[in-house]
Amino acid sequence: MITDLLGGNAILLAIAGFIILSIFLGVRIVPQSEKHVVERFGRLRAVLGPGINFIVPFLDRVPHKISILERQLPNAMQDAITADNVLVKVETSVFYRITEPEKTVYRIRDVDAAIATTVAGIVRSEIGMMELDEVQSNRAQLISKVREQVAAMVDDWGIEVTRAEILDVNLDEATRAAMLQQLNAERARRAQVTEAEGKKRAVELQADADLYAAEQEAKAKRVLAEAEAYSTQVIAEAIAKNGLEAAQYQIAVKQVEALSDVAKGEGKQTVLLPAAALEAFSDAFYMLRGMGK
Repeated sequence: MITDLLGGNAILLAIAGFIILSIFLGVRIVPQSEKHVVERFGRLRAVLGPGINFIVPFLDRVPHKISILERQLPNAMQDAITADNVLVKVETSVFYRITEPEKTVYRIRDVDAAIATTVAGIVRSEIGMMELDEVQSNRAQLISKVREQVAAMVDDWGIEVTRAEILDVNLDEATRAAMLQQLNAERARRAQVTEAEGKKRAVELQADADLYAAEQEAKAKRVLAEAEAYSTQVIAEAIAKNGLEAAQYQIAVKQVEALSDVAKGEGKQTVLLPAAALEAFSDAFYMLRGMGK
């Protein structure tokens, strides 16, 4: 009786243990950052997403737990030759994440090495179709082409390339020295061109200034000539109207102006005039006073 009871309890305990083990094996809790690949008899059965999942105990197993977090490959350096036969060293950086674990698990063994090799080949190919100046100036366009081609190549592996960057393009010492010499020569040429343009502009401005001065002088002479012509016309009309007295008045004015010019000079000075000149000055003054009445 006791033996039968102990045997029955052992069976119950075994059944309970089997049930507990089945539940333990059948329930899978997948973290948010992972996906689990389920196989049955060595073949793909399902891909478990985040949360609580159920599988068939003892038949199904989870051989692959794949992280879906974004990953970064170590920065890589590779040599490339441009279309104008310049050797450059290109430093690249790639970020990716696994979106379809079943493809990654069953189609590629070493994901990181495969992506690195693919990126190196695409970079060499693209740079080989560009000259050095284009590589330096169109870095954004080159990065865009590399990213598109890498994304297309790794799509069969269930991978999404989130970023593919060209961090730096380095030159060998000989090429760097040649480019520096060329840059210095270009700077010297630009300085000479700037200096020549400055001299040319200075000559043009001086010519404009001389032309303006000549125009102003000609304008002044024209105004003076018009004034003298008008004065002559007025005098002629006065002579025609007043006769001899008007002519004598103009002569007297000229005599006074001439004597004034003789007396002009710097500092104190003595002016000696002949008696005839004094008589002419007296006559002119008399006539001026008479004309003013």
